[in-house]
This record gives sequence, structure tokens and C-alpha cells, in this order.
Amino acid sequence: MNNDIQAYNDTQLPAEKEICDLLSQEINRHLPKAENKIWHAHPVWFLDGNPIVGYGKLKAGIQLMFWSGVSFEEELLIPGKSGKFKDASVMYTSSNQINPKDLKRWLKKSNDIQWDYKNIVKRKGKLERLK
Repeated sequence: MNNDIQAYNDTQLPAEKEICDLLSQEINRHLPKAENKIWHAHPVWFLDGNPIVGYGKLKAGIQLMFWSGVSFEEELLIPGKSGKFKDASVMYTSSNQINPKDLKRWLKKSNDIQWDYKNIVKRKGKLERLK
């Protein structure tokens, strides 16, 4: 695991750390070719420079976000508030809320369904589908 991501996880309270450790392990296992790093203060995984999945601590818990998650058409993933992008997320307050089958399916979709966030600035905020 990336040392910076492990350091991020280690700064969390015990229950949140357990969630973060489980998420990072599963993401690394199911997206082995993804680059991962701390980006905008949160752990994020990239494929070919395009952000795919990440998580971060919010007041309500640990938010797992998929940049192209709206296109997954998954009931449990909540679309982002702005509505301008294709992101969707789920919130966890305990590691036992993480359903491994759901997570595996979402991670597969994050590889198969991608919107081009890498070039969003160059395209002046317009998203284009990559896959």
C-alpha cells in the first residue's frame, strides 16, 4: 500500500481506520493497475491519470466516491450534490456496512465505465465518456 495512504488511514479514529484500511485493501486488490496517491488531501486511485475511486472522512462517516458512479446505475450510490458531474458515493460509519460483493462490482464498473476527468479543465468543464 502507498505509504501516504496508510498514513492517512492511521490518522483516523479506530472505527474509521478500520473502514479506510478495508477500502484501500479491496481497491488495491480489484484495481491492481491503478496508481494511488493522496490527492486533494484524500486517497484516490487513478487509471491512466484519470481519477476513478477515492475515499475521505466527512462528519457523517467515511465517504467512498466513484468519479463515474452515476453511470453505474447502482441504487446504493448517491449522485453528487452539484449534478454537474458523474460522481456518486456511499457513506460508511462501520466496516461491517461494507458489502464485499457490492464493492467488487462497483470497482469493476469503475474500470469499465469512465468519464474523462483528467481533461475536464482543458475541456472547460465538459465531461466526455472514455469507456
